Amino acid sequence: MANDSKVWLITGSSTGYGRTLAETVLEKGDKVIATARKPEQLEDLISKYPDTVKALRLDVTNPEEIIVAIEKANAAFGQIDVLVNNAGYGLIGALEEVSDAQIKRNFDTNLFGAINVIRAVLPVMREQQSGHIINMSAIAGFTNELGFSIYGGAKFALEGVSEALQGEVAPLGIKVTIVEPGPFRTDFIGRSLDRAEEQMEAYQGTVGKFLNFLENIEGKQPGDPGKAAEAIIKVVNSENPPLRLVLGKYAYSKFRNKIESLKTELDKWEAVAANTDFE
Repeated sequence: MANDSKVWLITGSSTGYGRTLAETVLEKGDKVIATARKPEQLEDLISKYPDTVKALRLDVTNPEEIIVAIEKANAAFGQIDVLVNNAGYGLIGALEEVSDAQIKRNFDTNLFGAINVIRAVLPVMREQQSGHIINMSAIAGFTNELGFSIYGGAKFALEGVSEALQGEVAPLGIKVTIVEPGPFRTDFIGRSLDRAEEQMEAYQGTVGKFLNFLENIEGKQPGDPGKAAEAIIKVVNSENPPLRLVLGKYAYSKFRNKIESLKTELDKWEAVAANTDFE
């Protein structure tokens, strides 16, 4: 293996960002451990790149499968240079509308699944004294949308974990980046968006409005997944990668508006809130 060649472990590689990223990485000559709940969906990728891709079954909500998959991944090419926590899906519904089972399943996939994969990969990266962890979030993980209380909440938590993790592993030669895309032309709105089991009239003007927005842009999202993949690869190859990579003009606008809103609110309440220390 060439010294500048990397081994990528990408979860949720069968569709969406994961699939596009895997294809782009392989085209550039790196190696990929592509994981999916149904690895047979990756057979065409294996046929095209038989020497540089290995497909593994992995349901990130199954801790035992995670351990086995990481062991097999490390054995496959002898190293894991980049982990991309991409497996995940959306859930839209007001907090009152979504069921207990939907909440648990979404957090198990989007938050605890990612955490468990990171914890399993860290011993490998510590031994190597190198590595890069890419956690796929969403702009909703920084400034949430009405109806994404659970999905965005899980991503918010993943971002909080990532912020602390970055400082913990930096002395070990390991880097961390959070990726925050806006609407990209993947199957997120269709196949990967769960909906509340009960839709209440009281939330049609808020959550319903956002759901209509999502359904209306399906297939017309401005984001290009291929360009997103190129941006992620550029970050991985950077000497000083950012903690956050915001993708797309929509996401950049939302991000900047949140920062300005936070500053305005902070300044407005400073006299009250800051004056609460002992004299």
